[in-house]
Amino acid sequence: MFKDKDFTENEIYEKLLNDKLSVNLGYLYENIVAQCLAANGNELFYHTIMNTQSKHNYEIDFILAKKNKIVPLEVKSSGYKTHKSLDVFTEKYSNHILKRYLVYTKDLSKEQDIFCIPVYMVPFL
Repeated sequence: MFKDKDFTENEIYEKLLNDKLSVNLGYLYENIVAQCLAANGNELFYHTIMNTQSKHNYEIDFILAKKNKIVPLEVKSSGYKTHKSLDVFTEKYSNHILKRYLVYTKDLSKEQDIFCIPVYMVPFL
C-alpha cells in the first residue's frame, strides 16, 4: 500500500522500543466506540458543522438513529467533559435529538441532558 512500508515499519518499531512512540488516543477511542456500535448493528453516521468565524470546525463523532430521532455521541480520550461540538449540534438540530452522549474515560454521570458514559458502557447503547 505504501511505497515506504519497510522504512515506516522500522521507524515505528524503533520508536516503540525506545518508548518514544506518541499515540493519539482520540483515534484509538473513536475506533473502539465505532467497533462496539457497529457490532451491535448500528449504522454509523457523523457530522461536521463549519465554523465561519474561525478555522475550527465542530465535529460529531457518531450519530445513531433511534425511534425516528437522532442520538449524537462525542468521544473524548480524556476525562474532560468539554462538549462544544455537541452544544453547537444541539442548537442546530434540537428538535430531532432523542438523547446526547459524551463518551469518555471517567465514571458514569449526567450533566444537564448529556449522559456522560465510560467507554466500556458503549455496547449497551
